Formats: sequence, C-alpha cells, structure tokens
Amino acid sequence: MKHLHVLALGGLVLGGAGMACASDLATTGYTATLSAMNSAVAQSEAAGEAQFKVDGDTLAIDIHMRGVPADTVHWQHFHGFVDGRDANCPGAKADANGDGVVDLIETERSAGTTMVPFDAKPAGMDVAHGDYPEADANGEYHYTARVSIKALEAAFAKAFPGQHLDFDKRVIFIHGVPADTRLPDSVASLGPIPAHTTLPIACGKIEGIASTDAPT
Repeated sequence: MKHLHVLALGGLVLGGAGMACASDLATTGYTATLSAMNSAVAQSEAAGEAQFKVDGDTLAIDIHMRGVPADTVHWQHFHGFVDGRDANCPGAKADANGDGVVDLIETERSAGTTMVPFDAKPAGMDVAHGDYPEADANGEYHYTARVSIKALEAAFAKAFPGQHLDFDKRVIFIHGVPADTRLPDSVASLGPIPAHTTLPIACGKIEGIASTDAPT
C-alpha cells in the first residue's frame, strides 16, 4: 500500500472571525465515509475513510482509500459552496446530459466548487498542480498530512473571501482514472485538465464528531 506523508506546518496568524473559527476547530474532530462514484467507467468500487484530528493549531488529516484504480494518481479535495450552504455528494440524477457519467462539472449543483486540496501542501491551495497520492498495484493508498489550521484558514480566506473552512459543510471527492480509460466525449472537466484526472470516483460528506470521540 502506497503512503503519502506530509508535514506542512505554517506560521500565519489570523485575527477576528478567522481566529474564532480556528478556536472552534480546536474542540472538534471530523470524519467522512467515502463511497464509490462512476464505478462502471472506473471499473472499480472505491471506498475509504477520511479523518481530521485537531490538536491546538495542528490539523492531522488521514485518508485511506481502497478499490481505486491501481497505479494511478488520485486528486483529492474538499468541495463546498462559497455562500455557506451545505454541500452534499451527488447522486445518479446529477448526470444532467445522460451520458452515464457524473463528471466534475455536474457535481457543482450539489457539492459546489473545489476548495482545499489534500496534496503535499494543503495550505498552498494549488489545486491544479499539487503532489497527490498514487495508488499501489492493489488499488490502495494511505495519505496523511499535518497542517497549521491558522495557515490553512488564512489561505482559504484569501481564496474565498468572507468564508471559513467549515468542514461540516463540505464533502470530499477522490478523482482519477487511468488515461486509457474509455470515457464518453461528453464528460467535462475544468479548462485544459483531462477528464480522466478530474473524474470523481468516490465522495463522502464530512461530519463533525465530539472531541472525546475524535480519531487518534
């Protein structure tokens, strides 16, 4: 099983509402159960868990995926709405053009936009150029990261003015199938990024848990 371990502790300091958000996070943990999407074209049944543990200013992220396309890099992010609405994982009805695939663009109605990348530098907020995990030959990977909440909140506020991380209003998507996977021409992506890279293969709603039950 391939692992991607990240240490990304930043030193930015927030004031005002941003600081309050970081304080709220300090007493809360979050979790998500990820279930498969687009299994027919991905030819896999992706499943996994994501956990977020807060210790002071440090956010520990742990994502463990199984049943994903093997030997493939998998982009992963949390998505949400910039107006503060709750995001939800899309169902089959999200396939607006009826091509049998729920592509990235079709997820926007229920899940909003791409926000935070779970790559080598989450606080870098570089969604399109991040260093993402690669599954092993058995279709499994384990991603871990430790990031400063203050740094991540500051970067998030810069990218989405007036918004906070609000984990329990977000969903996590896992993306990516091999480049030789046959996809309908109608499967859409963002700009020049190939649809194979952004195709959602798993989604999970992030939910808050009591601090006494937070993942260890």
